Amino acid sequence: MKRRIILDLAVTLDGFIEGPNGEVDWCIMDSELGFIHFLNQIDTIFYGRKSYDLWGQYTPEVDHSDMDEEFWGLVHSKEKYVFSRSRTGTDNKAIFINDDILEEVIKIKNKPGKDIWLYGGASLITTFIHLGLVDELRLSVHPVVLGEGKPLFVDIKQRLNLKLVNTRTFSSGVVQLIYHIDGNK
Repeated sequence: MKRRIILDLAVTLDGFIEGPNGEVDWCIMDSELGFIHFLNQIDTIFYGRKSYDLWGQYTPEVDHSDMDEEFWGLVHSKEKYVFSRSRTGTDNKAIFINDDILEEVIKIKNKPGKDIWLYGGASLITTFIHLGLVDELRLSVHPVVLGEGKPLFVDIKQRLNLKLVNTRTFSSGVVQLIYHIDGNK
């Protein structure tokens, strides 16, 4: 079975992925949401450079929960690719991709392996959508309205027809929506 690129992220009811100052304190990290299960389905993560700088090597505070430790341990065990115009080559944790994004991603997708998590940020998400590289959207809609912040979708130039394939509701009030993009296999 061909590897899929899955955009999995938390979003507010009004469509933001971060607050106006980059806040994500509204994001519910609840084991019921199945993060560990999701991380076991993937073996590769795609980051934009800013997201990688913020989260690519993140380690939780000393007073973290066991779930945080397991979550971040699994995240850091994955193969990581960072899409950047400025950083090149590799560091000991990631491979940097600067151009020929379509060609490079197709090469990665055609390698044997598990699914790929498109982590973001927003401009990388837009690029991947424009190139037709996103196979599945897994949006966890959180029960909060921020009023302003960084929107999930920016500069989308074409209509995306989505097919809802699953919905899950959690006791925290989070609703997870899983869509396939029509036309992408």
